[in-house]
Amino acid sequence: MPFALVEGEPMTVLPKDLYIPPQALEIFLEAFEGPLDLLLYLIKRKNLDILDVPIAEITLQYMEYIELMKELQLELAAEYLVMAATLAEIKSRMLLPRSESVDEEEDPRAELVRRLQEYERYKEAAARLEQIPRVGRDFAELKVDAPVPEVVSEPPVFRLDDLIAALSEVLARAKMYRHYQVRPEPLSVRERMSIVLDRVQEKNFIEFTALFTPEEGRQGVVVTFLALLELLRESLVELIQAQPFGPIHVKSRRQANDPG
Repeated sequence: MPFALVEGEPMTVLPKDLYIPPQALEIFLEAFEGPLDLLLYLIKRKNLDILDVPIAEITLQYMEYIELMKELQLELAAEYLVMAATLAEIKSRMLLPRSESVDEEEDPRAELVRRLQEYERYKEAAARLEQIPRVGRDFAELKVDAPVPEVVSEPPVFRLDDLIAALSEVLARAKMYRHYQVRPEPLSVRERMSIVLDRVQEKNFIEFTALFTPEEGRQGVVVTFLALLELLRESLVELIQAQPFGPIHVKSRRQANDPG
């Protein structure tokens, strides 16, 4: 079985003059994103309390890791060396005797512990975000073009019953907006009573038909007749007929009862 193809030709035997440098194949068992990540790894591996970090032990382990990186000829970042200097400074400050004039002196490890706690919180948050499914990594979007149905529009069927029903609905709505205007009656019964009474008192007798004015039409005749009936009911006038089927006259009772 060929293990490689060189210029299209299969290779089944390794060339005797093939040189493989020692750095051609390297395996990294642990990958750290910075000095804080390395410190956090060393603390958790030894199951140490992050609030009470043994600086001497951690510094030795940290320096051993840096020496290992040098032996493997790995490129050391400047921040790793800065952290090594910081650890050495903290270790030296803890070895120095404390001043008696200062009652409460701040722990030299406090700033490093604060940075480690903050870095641990961010790292845990990043790990939780990494577990959230992402498009393109955990699943892919599926896009399917839905078929467009062909819509065939048919002309509407006209029926006369629908037209009549629509007209009825419009007329029903039109009735709701109908306006009514109440006008005063042009002929008043009470006013006609005064006119009839004045005409009767002006003459001794007045013929019944002379009280009506044909030009006023049916409404004027009815109003005059009602006025005459009201006068009779109030005993202000009386009707006189000299002979059967003879003309009817209207006479004022005030003149009949007047002694003069």
